[in-house]
Amino acid sequence: MAQGPGTPRLLRALNDRAALELLLAEGPLTRTQIGSRTGLSKVTASQLLSRLEERGLVHVVGQQASGRGPNAALYAVVPSSAYVAGVEVGPSGVTAGIADITGHIISQVTVDPNGAADPVAVVHNAVAKACRSAKVAVSRLNAFVIGSPGVVDPRTGDVQFAFDLPAWHEGVLEGLRTDLRRPVVIENDVNLVAVAERAYGAAAGADDFALIWVDRGIGLAVMLGGRLHRGMSGGAGEIGYLPVPGVPLPEGVTESMTWGGPALAGGFGSLVGADAVRELAREHGFTEPTAIECVRTAAADEPRGGAFLDELATRISYGVAAVNIVLDPGLMVIAGDLGRAGGVPLAGRIEAAVARICPTRPQVTVTEVDGNPVLRGALHAALVRAREEVFSSTTES
Repeated sequence: MAQGPGTPRLLRALNDRAALELLLAEGPLTRTQIGSRTGLSKVTASQLLSRLEERGLVHVVGQQASGRGPNAALYAVVPSSAYVAGVEVGPSGVTAGIADITGHIISQVTVDPNGAADPVAVVHNAVAKACRSAKVAVSRLNAFVIGSPGVVDPRTGDVQFAFDLPAWHEGVLEGLRTDLRRPVVIENDVNLVAVAERAYGAAAGADDFALIWVDRGIGLAVMLGGRLHRGMSGGAGEIGYLPVPGVPLPEGVTESMTWGGPALAGGFGSLVGADAVRELAREHGFTEPTAIECVRTAAADEPRGGAFLDELATRISYGVAAVNIVLDPGLMVIAGDLGRAGGVPLAGRIEAAVARICPTRPQVTVTEVDGNPVLRGALHAALVRAREEVFSSTTES
């Protein structure tokens, strides 16, 4: 029976992509190693490597000694075959990073907005500085992902509402795409932390988990079946608005004494926000200047800080329990600077507190992502997009 049109080309494309992904995950590798790991014959593996070399996607980076015969060439993906940008946007700074297709971060810069009202100009400035530091032209960026606080409409990709970034509004996405002349994606910052956690951290390989972000603000990200759950309007995860006992309903706005910006006057966010945590710490005799330092000190000295951590864990458990009862994700990751400061002592207490009020007991663990988690998530999301573009076009039409 004759083969359908395009079948050989499709097989070549699939083989090429499998080899490229293998080299990114395990490389450098020899031709024989690539063949054995992909199930390809030596001839097919050789033809594949020749195609990828011609297209500038792989190159020889060394040799591996062989017991018999000549040394075998070691192949790796060419780092410069694609570049991506990731950006974290916050009220006090914008951090941009540039990575090559292997995921190596070449440069990272943080820019002070200096009161600039135009978010497009602020992001452009940060990306331009990061590109200059990396010696990579903006025109060479294959993908660009921005992490922003607030609600991002999954239908349009635009920011609909950012509590402490009023300049971020509908139309910013198109402005960025026009200004940078590159494919730009905006994603909720806590969602990107979950992306980083699944790629590099405590949720590595997990298809179902939830992440509670306890930091400057309170947030939630949910991963179900390996996909982010954003909700119909992008509002899934705004857990700061969750009504909980002990505080008023989230119907007003107050000024955060810690961050010097607007904060919810009620709801879960007001119960575990920095101001509330610092006040709770004072009640237990901790006088460090910030909530994060208070929690870190308590976690390092449990005999003294145990009572404070117990009460803080109980507060956080209200939000974790609500998520667990509705979704039963099995794994809950505590992230953010305040969550990280509590470490295992706080996570263990949260798990125990949730078990007391829930029919099921999720595993509660602390984030394991190093560096800036929003930026790492943005860069990873951008890499997925860039690799899809580059690896899907490895054969001639």
